[in-house]
Amino acid sequence: MTNKKSGKDKKIEELENNWKRALADYKNLQTRFDEEKKQIGFLANEILISSLLPILDSMEKGNEINKDEGLISTYKEFKKVLVTAGLEEINSDNKTFDPNQMEAVEPVPGKKNQVIKTVSKGYLLNGKLIRPARVCVGLGKMEGK
Repeated sequence: MTNKKSGKDKKIEELENNWKRALADYKNLQTRFDEEKKQIGFLANEILISSLLPILDSMEKGNEINKDEGLISTYKEFKKVLVTAGLEEINSDNKTFDPNQMEAVEPVPGKKNQVIKTVSKGYLLNGKLIRPARVCVGLGKMEGK
């Protein structure tokens, strides 16, 4: 007994293989579409949160100047919403300068490559840098020397 396939069986096998390839292509397309949709959501979120950062900065400055309980409460709630959305503050004070997360705006006397002062806070969104911390970095010369 031989294993020869009839023309009909070959055609069925060919159609079945085409169907399997088409199904695999569809699943790959669906996966890619879902990933692109997710990335669009992240991008939209990044644009929105980036545009809200100056408001966060203003509220923080307002808290420093005017110890108004209403403003402080509003600021805390606003920041809580942003943190829940994935916002993370870059801690730069007294850290070694990191050009991947910080922008040096002024060299100042102090320990070499150490952040002496943070001019404006930097932020990550879901681990991605959306605004570098603007910092003053030590030159390696101490004041008065």
